[in-house]
Amino acid sequence: MNLRVFDSEQQAAAACAARIAEAVRDTPSLVLGLPTGRTPLNVYRELVALSARGALDLSRASTFNLDEFFGLPPEDAGSFRSYMERHFFQHVNLAPERIHFLDGSAPDAEAECARYDAELAAAGGLDLVLLGIGANGHIAFNEPGDSLLAPCHRVKLGRETRLANAALFGDDPARVPLEALTLGMASILQARRVLLLAFGARKAEAVSAMLHGPVTPRCPASFLQLHRDVEVWVDPSAAGPGRGVGATR
Repeated sequence: MNLRVFDSEQQAAAACAARIAEAVRDTPSLVLGLPTGRTPLNVYRELVALSARGALDLSRASTFNLDEFFGLPPEDAGSFRSYMERHFFQHVNLAPERIHFLDGSAPDAEAECARYDAELAAAGGLDLVLLGIGANGHIAFNEPGDSLLAPCHRVKLGRETRLANAALFGDDPARVPLEALTLGMASILQARRVLLLAFGARKAEAVSAMLHGPVTPRCPASFLQLHRDVEVWVDPSAAGPGRGVGATR
C-alpha cells in the first residue's frame, strides 16, 4: 500500500481528479467505482471543472456506485443517487445507461444485490475504485464485525456511520436509515486499482489500523493490505503525527 501525504485536502482532490482523468484518457471505457459522503465532494468538483474545460470525456466510461440507503427511492433528497445527481452526474457527459446504481427502494433486497453483482460482472469488474474510509474502518458500507461478506448485501449501519451521514438528513441522525445496500468486499478487492482518500484527524486512527494493523474484519479497510495496487492519499491530520509530505510503503 502506497501512502502519500498532501499539504491539504484540496491539493489531494485536485491530484485525484487528474489521476482519474488520466485513467479515462488511457482507457475511455473505464469502469469506475464511486463513493459518496463528504470526502469525495472536492474530487467531484474538480472532475466537473475538468469536464467543463474539455479535459475529461466520460461518454464511454461506466460508473458503479458503492452503496445506497435501504428503503429510500432514488429521487429521495437523502439518497446517494440524489447526491450523485446533484454533485456529479448532471454536470458531466456520462451516458445515462452507463450509470449503475443500487435501488434502495427495491422490494427484494437480496434480488437487487444479486442484480447489481451480475451487472458489475457483465461490465468486467471495476477498473478503478475510489474509496473513503469510515472512522470505524469501514469501506463502502462494509461495517466492522466478526466477519465480512464477499457479495453485494444488505447491512445494518452502525451508530457512528449513521452520525457521519446525518448531514444528508438535516443533521438529524435519527432520520438516517438503519440499513443500506452495499457492494461486498469481493468487488472492491477485485478492482484493478484502488485509490483511497482520508482527511481530518478523526480518520487518523482508522488510517493507521488500515495500513499497519492486522488484517481483520474489525477493520474492513485492513483487507486492502492484500491488494496489489492501492494508493492511500491523506492530509497531514489523517496521516497522524510524524508523517511528512511524500510517499512511503
